[in-house]
Amino acid sequence: MNTREKGAQKEKEICAYLLSCGVKITERNFRCRQGEIDIIGYDGDYLVFFEVKYRAGVSRGSAAEAVGHAKQKKICQVADYYRVLHHCAEDTPLRFDVVAVDGEDVMWIKNAFDYVGWH
Repeated sequence: MNTREKGAQKEKEICAYLLSCGVKITERNFRCRQGEIDIIGYDGDYLVFFEVKYRAGVSRGSAAEAVGHAKQKKICQVADYYRVLHHCAEDTPLRFDVVAVDGEDVMWIKNAFDYVGWH
């Protein structure tokens, strides 16, 4: 199994995990010109944009560390486009979560980062 296939498999497992936690998934692998968001869904009233990161080991750092400022900004840009495309209300509460998978350990980091605007 190559890296892309392994990542897709882990994403599928994470979707099942999130569904079991009550998340209502509305999109997987949402792509646009600005980039991609792995999973989009609702956790209660929150519209949540999930970034899934997988590392087989920690030799290259933890999965959570792989979501740096540049990646956060890209996710926020895609989220802005998604919200416009789907006519989301301005007052819809948003959250940016990271699901970090290190080997077999899964860590769901709610509100992993704040919105990073266009500056």
